[in-house]
Amino acid sequence: MKTKRIVIKVGTSTLTHESGKLNLERIEQLVRVISNIKNMGHEVILVSSGAIGVGAGKVGLKEKPDSVRMKQALAAIGQASLVSIYDKIFKEYGYSTGQVLLTKFILDEETRYNSARRAFDAMISFGVVPIVNENDVISTYEIEFGDNDTLSATVAELVRADLLIILSDIDGFYDSDPRKDKNAKIIPVVSEISEEIMSCAGAEGSSRGTGGMKTKLRAAKFVNDNGIDMVLLNGNVPEKIYRVLEGENIGTLFKHKEK
Repeated sequence: MKTKRIVIKVGTSTLTHESGKLNLERIEQLVRVISNIKNMGHEVILVSSGAIGVGAGKVGLKEKPDSVRMKQALAAIGQASLVSIYDKIFKEYGYSTGQVLLTKFILDEETRYNSARRAFDAMISFGVVPIVNENDVISTYEIEFGDNDTLSATVAELVRADLLIILSDIDGFYDSDPRKDKNAKIIPVVSEISEEIMSCAGAEGSSRGTGGMKTKLRAAKFVNDNGIDMVLLNGNVPEKIYRVLEGENIGTLFKHKEK
């Protein structure tokens, strides 16, 4: 697969244990893979969930709270720890990181949009790995993305990426929910987000994440409409990203139509 600039989105369920605590081994594997991909000449932007989940783990909550106030507090608590860990491990592989916290209103106005794009381009030119998350601490309903699948698709379009890879806790896109249907079959390539495809998606994400399959399909449609391919891949083994870049048929490829 011929790609230069890649956006990788990793979900909370991939980054944490069932306890809500960080899966440090998984994070280290992911950072090592991204660092090696950069060594190969690719440019990588990481969109990372996990701040609220990490914050909940730090204060001993088993599940995410419902109130906005609590979510904002947990995001502030968790984001600092999450980025600190990323930065520490990336440095071990010779790379620096830059934290980018976005809210939707930043991208809804041309001047702010172009400013954000220039900032990303500058960081990438320095060889830095931008680590992106929604600014949950100040987000309200009117200015939030709502989930990091949507955020990652928006970032992919913003930075003019060649490929978006969404790492989830599922192997790819199935014709029915594999958690409920043992006969569910994975669909290796989706060339159009049709009503039939949308009907195959369930409604909910995991107990630790916010995005379900429908948010991933909406992300795929958005990037496909903007000329970007998307791959949905199980993040339990980050080394699978190599196989994607080698062109192997793994996970589900949402292929944009050539114009």
